[in-house]
Amino acid sequence: MPIKESELILNPDGSVYHLNLKPENIANDIIFVGDQDRVEKITKHFDTVTFTTQKREFKTQTGVYKGKTLSVISTGIGPDNIDIVLNELDALVNIDLQTRKPKPNLTSLNIVRVGTSGSLQKDIPVDSFVLSSHGLDINGMLHFYQVKTISNPEIENAFINHTQWNVDKARPIVINNSKELEDKFYSNQTFKGITATAGGFYGPQGRVLRLPLQDANLNSKIDSFYFEGHRISNLEMETSVIYGLSKLLGHKALSLNAIIANRATGEFSKDPKQVVESLINYTLNKLIS
Repeated sequence: MPIKESELILNPDGSVYHLNLKPENIANDIIFVGDQDRVEKITKHFDTVTFTTQKREFKTQTGVYKGKTLSVISTGIGPDNIDIVLNELDALVNIDLQTRKPKPNLTSLNIVRVGTSGSLQKDIPVDSFVLSSHGLDINGMLHFYQVKTISNPEIENAFINHTQWNVDKARPIVINNSKELEDKFYSNQTFKGITATAGGFYGPQGRVLRLPLQDANLNSKIDSFYFEGHRISNLEMETSVIYGLSKLLGHKALSLNAIIANRATGEFSKDPKQVVESLINYTLNKLIS
């Protein structure tokens, strides 16, 4: 049965609706960034850029770096955007856009997020890199899918008990990274930890402007969580959904963050642009190794 036009929306030129991409426009190795301006900060290192497109916040450039074809895609901010990007990327490689039917042989993409974040732990300093061992989903988006097969209930239950998680909020989900990509990218230059993924920038991350929070102590509970060697290293808005949807769709995913602030010590990087540039170089060279 073909997928209905209302469910898989294509542009008049046959490209997928939001990303404005056709299957031939992307590589199997893809770097995700949040900020569309960061796309060219990565592709400036390429030997050549062979394809460029942009629609809304979704900018894509594909090219060649030291003999390897790579794509860089900006996702914009938040779990809802990741839902769009990952489902449409999967459609490009695993659905025949002519017949609107899933392909019999599925393709697994390698997806590496290059982001910025603040550390929650004193011993993870500014100007370092964090590799996310897991994504902690505290935003609820993944509950619209069948996630029981990819969750880690022991860590989840420990987190729920530690934080006295409010039952009116979506149940937290913990999802592993791709061990294959972790082995490729982990080194003595990287710290490892759980990355918590919030659904917003203000209240969901404990910021107070004019609205009081449901749990004013949640951030300190997140900072102090520890279970069988696992602790939460940083807080942002994309990683858990990248990990969750990648697992469900059969893709490999890893999230890397340049630490530009340390919330525990109050420090901020003196040169955040250089930290990001260093992580970009680290990522590119690991991808071709």
